[in-house]
Amino acid sequence: MNAKPYRICLIEDDLIMGEALSDRLDLEDFECDWFKTGQEALQALSRKRYDAVISDIQLPDINGEDLFVQLKATATTLPPFVFTTGYGTIDRAVRLLKLGAHDYLTKPLDIRALLETVKRLCVQSSPAVAGDNNLGISSAMRTIESLLPRVAANSTSVLITGESGVGKEWLARALHHQHDPADKTPFIAVNCGALTESLLEAELFGHVRGAFTGAVRDKKGVFELADGGTLFLDEIGEMSPTMQVKLLRAIQERQIVRVGGETPIPVSIRLVCATHQDLKKMVEVGKFREDLYYRIHVIHLHIPPLRERKEDILWLAERLLKTCTAGNCGARTLLRSAEKALLNYPWPGNVRELKHCLERSCVLSQQKELSAELLFDDLPSAPPEQSQEVESLNEFLHACERKYIEDRLSANAGRIAETAAALGISRKNLWEKMKKLEIQNEAAQ
Repeated sequence: MNAKPYRICLIEDDLIMGEALSDRLDLEDFECDWFKTGQEALQALSRKRYDAVISDIQLPDINGEDLFVQLKATATTLPPFVFTTGYGTIDRAVRLLKLGAHDYLTKPLDIRALLETVKRLCVQSSPAVAGDNNLGISSAMRTIESLLPRVAANSTSVLITGESGVGKEWLARALHHQHDPADKTPFIAVNCGALTESLLEAELFGHVRGAFTGAVRDKKGVFELADGGTLFLDEIGEMSPTMQVKLLRAIQERQIVRVGGETPIPVSIRLVCATHQDLKKMVEVGKFREDLYYRIHVIHLHIPPLRERKEDILWLAERLLKTCTAGNCGARTLLRSAEKALLNYPWPGNVRELKHCLERSCVLSQQKELSAELLFDDLPSAPPEQSQEVESLNEFLHACERKYIEDRLSANAGRIAETAAALGISRKNLWEKMKKLEIQNEAAQ
């Protein structure tokens, strides 16, 4: 079954209206997530990517205007918003348009007009790459995605830069998918820094039988294997000067000669190179050929480190947890303490480190809810000025109780009745404790 092209966030507390809209959107081939409170929607919009949002203005826990203002304050990029309103709140709907909302419709709704509006907004705001190739929800990654169709339309050389682990090969595969959505052509990746010069030459161009000891048969190189598709050369800055000359010749002539062979073999490839180094500085000091640099630097796509696009952290974590089967514990979720720890960590290893962090916690724990302690071996200690203060036993117990209640609220999606039952206390008792401990009821309602 093919994935639905657009994902809609529906925020509607009226059960009849919400169910009717959700069913109709599903029939119209939209993927619809329906939320009955603003706080549930806030959490989802911070984690998942939506092509459009349909929201009622009058919600049980927060009005649509406050919801929109909160999102604008915390999110770099928002999907287009369409608000539904009764006649009594048209003034508020107009204010929302001034704040940046895209449209509003009055109740009773004209479903056809709503669908036409949503379809138009989805087409306008849809990411360049469909399917599972989405790169992120931060403005930086969405900007890169918006460039992919134009880059893919021209068979030219692309250079991807960024720190180690930011997802350069992921971007290269997304670009290949843009070229070939059906994946009928090959995508071949080679790490130039992982092979010696002699092995790299044979890997790139292939060899003929008897070319060197152990060459018992003819073998195609990656240039031939990628013919008609994409060749991804990672860490090209590690390539020796001799190999740089041979690579430049192959790119210019669009043909290669196998090691030990004499016959030129024509190849047609889309070349994507990547590096974590500053090639321009390497050119200036003579470590990288200037002519090769300009050959591969036709289009430059730079991926910022994960610490500079924090909006992507929880979004990536959710996707990675869905694909993590370690520990055989089924689906995993993050407690609020874990989410805060992920957002506060600097991620020097970027997406690769995040992936390994989540995999490790899934292996070491059978719990379905992952805490900060499970994610990190050693959590950052308190600042020195705080650690020097003497904390009373009562203050320590209050802090522990506060953290435990916050974690239980997060685990139960903020539902007071379920949280109180899990804690073995009454709803009234829970509300009193939350007031006493100054716990903001952000997720609950």
